[in-house]
Amino acid sequence: MATAIVTGTSSGIGEAIAQVLLQNGYNVIGLSRRRGDIHHPLFEHLPCDLSDLAVVDILQKKLVEIEDLKILVNAAGFGRFEPHEELSSKTITDMIALNLTTPILLANALMRPLKKSKGMILNITSIEATRHSKFSALYSATKAGLRAFGLTLFEETRNSGVKVVTINPDMTETPFFDGFRFGVGKEDDTKLLTSDIAQAIQYLLDTRDGICMTEMTIRSQRFGITKKE
Repeated sequence: MATAIVTGTSSGIGEAIAQVLLQNGYNVIGLSRRRGDIHHPLFEHLPCDLSDLAVVDILQKKLVEIEDLKILVNAAGFGRFEPHEELSSKTITDMIALNLTTPILLANALMRPLKKSKGMILNITSIEATRHSKFSALYSATKAGLRAFGLTLFEETRNSGVKVVTINPDMTETPFFDGFRFGVGKEDDTKLLTSDIAQAIQYLLDTRDGICMTEMTIRSQRFGITKKE
């Protein structure tokens, strides 16, 4: 049975993607600090801090032994939206590690088994990877870097049969915004739902062999934001 590795499965987009893959019969290995709410016989949780590169180094050696690896999903990530001079050095290094370095390291370690299975790498970036917003310099840099990595990696690996897909979601209703002074809009057409991302993943799974949707940017019809007290 084909296996998928998904980072960030404890909540939000990562959890939604894991659920879609489980519904399609994949064994799913979830990488996150917390297990979350996924309870399924085909789901295995590996607790880990993906912002700790020493942990990722150990993890790579375990994951490369997985048989019939078909999909790698890099969905884990976090953001801080403050003036750059107010960010701590730990926030900077942790965000670069989790949002950019770890996806690159996992792709590096798992490329050979993915080539063998003619599998897929799916990178979840952000709409901020495609534009320039104030108080988002660090976050945008990590997501733009991941976007550039994925689009370039496709050119490198396409003849081997590996699909590399980049998804740039607009503001999505998830716990990502829990600690911020703002959140998604209140109306349905001013925000994305994790089910919208799941629907996009299902489309990718249903796409015939021989073509690859290299990038998808998913937007809400209208812009909306909610300021918190």
